[in-house]
Amino acid sequence: MEKSLFNPVFLIPYYNHPDKIIELTNQLSKLHDVIVVDDGSDYESKEVLQHVNAYVFHRECNGGKGCAVKDGIDIALQKGYTHIFQVDADFQHDISKCDIFLKIAKDNPSSLICAHPVYDESAPKSRLYGRKITNFWCIINTFSFEIKDAMCGFRIYPLKEIYQVAATVVDNRMGFDIEILVKSFRKSIDIKWLDLKVNYSVDGVSHFRLFRDNFMISMTHARLFLTIPIWIMQKGIYYGRTLGKTK
Repeated sequence: MEKSLFNPVFLIPYYNHPDKIIELTNQLSKLHDVIVVDDGSDYESKEVLQHVNAYVFHRECNGGKGCAVKDGIDIALQKGYTHIFQVDADFQHDISKCDIFLKIAKDNPSSLICAHPVYDESAPKSRLYGRKITNFWCIINTFSFEIKDAMCGFRIYPLKEIYQVAATVVDNRMGFDIEILVKSFRKSIDIKWLDLKVNYSVDGVSHFRLFRDNFMISMTHARLFLTIPIWIMQKGIYYGRTLGKTK
């Protein structure tokens, strides 16, 4: 029997977000299987995970979102899935649009499908300004306007294409989503964008630390900037080989 070219699984990186995780996994599991990677949560948050409709993997200690996603990628590959649909545990995203994202991913199995967030009035101005700065640096680090939003954690990754890219990502915390997207672009992985409504709940839990995380994100942008010459050289070698083959 031929193996399916599209066998997705939802992946939820989880760290101390107990309030909505049961509802989130219940809704997502109606569409496809769900993997929750607990990134060293506290006791109360771990207890809630006993009641979710998902496969749960517990990391021994908190390593950051990137570590959780990388572990999720390994688990998904071991279980025979072809794509992971990354969804944040805070339930800010409009998951009613999952079917649309999945349809685009099925029709484009080698593409990375990303949400282009549409914010309402609940979005903190400081977060919006920060995103604009990040998106500006993504333009510089890719020589392109292709990356519309580098921080939204609502994406479908094709595992075959993304596995090796993920292994090279250095920032495992708030800069993970940024770095893996820039590096995916540099590896010529096709990226498609779909608008998605995002809501910042008044009682929502955020692990974003203004100084620490902005500093780390700045370091990620700087590191990517410093690797531009290497990327250009590698890209030139690749195109040189490609042109040579066509002669």
